[in-house]
Amino acid sequence: MREKAKPAGRPVQAYLFADPVSHTLSPVMHNAAFAACGLAGEYSARWVSAAELGQALASLRVEGVLGANLTIPHKETAVAYMDSLSGAARTIGAINTVINVGGQLHGDNTDAPGLAAALSDAGDAGGPAVVLGAGGAARAAVYALRLRQREVFVVNRTPDRARSLTAALGGQALDRAAVSWEQVSLIVNASSAGLNDPDQTPLLDFDFAALPPSALVYDMVYKPAETRMMREARAAGLRAENGLGMLAQQARLAFIAWTGCEIGIKVFLDALRLHGLDRGAPL
Repeated sequence: MREKAKPAGRPVQAYLFADPVSHTLSPVMHNAAFAACGLAGEYSARWVSAAELGQALASLRVEGVLGANLTIPHKETAVAYMDSLSGAARTIGAINTVINVGGQLHGDNTDAPGLAAALSDAGDAGGPAVVLGAGGAARAAVYALRLRQREVFVVNRTPDRARSLTAALGGQALDRAAVSWEQVSLIVNASSAGLNDPDQTPLLDFDFAALPPSALVYDMVYKPAETRMMREARAAGLRAENGLGMLAQQARLAFIAWTGCEIGIKVFLDALRLHGLDRGAPL
């Protein structure tokens, strides 16, 4: 996307725009990446409401600002403010990375390849998948899975949103009761369930023993490190992992897009571990 940033000169800036923003670990990773690349830069998180999003994005157009990451609830709304979009962002209809290119804002989606890399690291073997949720994160998940020719079912508390998602990206929107769980090899929680309430789960009163013993449960929520969904899956003998791996993978791809510095995933994961975070307790 751009030439490698130079270590000398005025420090560059990058941001996270979110609402709420208190849970974020992005500054921990990106500031470690700046240091590892020898770049004078600072990444900071800003609490940006939906009403403030347009003004916040406009502030990225100045020299010295690399861009921003976007998370809840801005990933879909921000598309309308971009001057250009990557192919993935255009198809998904959501962006998580904004890149300032000479005052023009380019929107990209690193969630999809970030999830694909994290699932590979977690030992996902392929097969039918269920995505829980229908927002920007769910759209990225469905896109990533469908790109690999996987059968995908979308379950959401608002069925119309699930149907809209699958009409755009493929897969099938189903009620929970209609899913053939015994054939599902992967569940991805792409909703915010569990993010603000550790006892909240997107699968209330669900029998995880209905899944094949080899199934993987992947929760995009990473704080707490072990969500209720993960605990219940593990109690049934299944593998379960939180979203820390995806967080690191998508951050790495965003950082490379901003700076041109090809940095390894270890820098991002090590920064998280220094803050006592991991991908969840082992089985």
